[in-house]
Amino acid sequence: MAHLTTSVEYGIHCLLWLVSAGDTPLSSRDLAELQGVSPTFLAKIFPKLEKAGIVVASEGVRGGYQLAKAPEDISFLEVIDALEGDKPLFDCQQIRGRCAVFEGNPPSWAMAGVCAVHAVMLRAEKAMRDTLAKESLADVAKTFGRKAPPEFSNDVQKWIEDRLKTRASTRKSRTHEEPP
Repeated sequence: MAHLTTSVEYGIHCLLWLVSAGDTPLSSRDLAELQGVSPTFLAKIFPKLEKAGIVVASEGVRGGYQLAKAPEDISFLEVIDALEGDKPLFDCQQIRGRCAVFEGNPPSWAMAGVCAVHAVMLRAEKAMRDTLAKESLADVAKTFGRKAPPEFSNDVQKWIEDRLKTRASTRKSRTHEEPP
């Protein structure tokens, strides 16, 4: 968890849209366009979420992604670990043993136990991971739901329905075209 990249932010926002979509699968392209994000970028995020068991994919004209489990059961930590890997927040370089006075041969007392700086970082990382583990997609979706006016949800639902209709009619017209 060294540095949380934009993949985490985009991934969580996409998952929140999937929470609101319920049983309607959403394509990564639709999610990208809905949020003004590069479809190519999201196409790299979703396989990681799928591999972690956070989303499932379905194929076909009405295919896309859905949550693989209830939003209450998906923590922010799980999403972050899926997208970023379980990297440590701090990578101790054992600087305490490099003091010039030691002339390249630090005494055992200098290297005994966990580095005091590393110990602070380990506690900070644990606190951060504990907090992220307690926050679920459902928790944040409730906050978002209280913030947005009801018409916003209707507007988004209409946008999604229009996209699905357009995709279905485009595919239907392609299958009925005569070969050249």
